Amino acid sequence: MILRLDRWGTELPPPSDPDPQGARAVQELMGGRFGEMSTLMNYTFQSFNFRNRQGARPFYDLIANIAAEEYGHIELVAATINSMLTGASPIDDGRAPKASLSGLKDEAINPHHFLAGGQGALPQDSRGAPWTGDYVFSSGDLIEDLTHNFFLETGARNNKLKTYEMVEHPAARALTGYLLVRGGVHQIAYARAVEKLTGADLTKMFPTPRIPTAKIPECQPHIERGDHKRLYRFSPNDYKEIVAVFNGPHPETGEDLEVFDGPPEGFPPVDLPPQPAVFAPDYAPEEISEIAQKLRKAAGLPDEPLGEVANPGNGGIADKVKDKLS
Repeated sequence: MILRLDRWGTELPPPSDPDPQGARAVQELMGGRFGEMSTLMNYTFQSFNFRNRQGARPFYDLIANIAAEEYGHIELVAATINSMLTGASPIDDGRAPKASLSGLKDEAINPHHFLAGGQGALPQDSRGAPWTGDYVFSSGDLIEDLTHNFFLETGARNNKLKTYEMVEHPAARALTGYLLVRGGVHQIAYARAVEKLTGADLTKMFPTPRIPTAKIPECQPHIERGDHKRLYRFSPNDYKEIVAVFNGPHPETGEDLEVFDGPPEGFPPVDLPPQPAVFAPDYAPEEISEIAQKLRKAAGLPDEPLGEVANPGNGGIADKVKDKLS
């Protein structure tokens, strides 16, 4: 079972200028062969299929625990894409545009973001091709799976670096900076696991590509916080044996690797404004808000929603975008 917390693993900037072309590129980090859906499902199925858990418990704990973190990475990629698409289809006098998306007709956008996705992320790659289960590798052989996982994280790092170079949108840069650091932790974890089992030291191949993580400005805050050397334990009581595998020096910095008991504190998510032109969440979102308020009152809940967001009606950037679009 997965315990879901309504927080993001890292802080993302609120919507700024829309960038639907960039959002199309960032989709590769969602549904590409080396995207976050692939890392999640590879490790998830390997953990589901893991035999002799008790006999090989530290390695099972490692794979299952990293799979839990990957779930949150998917949410971050989606949040980034959604932020980049916010404001991409402005409305005209409260109605859908007379020539829908006419201002974007010459751009290399993914039309499914608007036609099928409510101006939101989709389980697709940058070409618009759906993510496929063919990307899942779960051989049953522990050494083979761990070696594959190191390769998978290496390919993911390569794609993040390329996306960083392609897309200058602040949300995309913040996302890739965070994922490069956390993906690096997973690379090291799988390399350590292979070394413990076979003696082969894959950490000598880290980082690949050989671009020092600390050279990337958006990575530096996470490195300063220690997230480059820390594996979080995403469970109140389980997966405690990962400490038997995730230890030793960090291959880039020489610092001691460490396991943190519990998930990261995280950050409240940004509440994105409605996009009425694509009926997200509705052509008249204020009607849904009125119904929700009545239901809240009937259930004896407070007038103000209980959830925590980064912009709780305090005139933040997302609120200004909402005002502009309505």
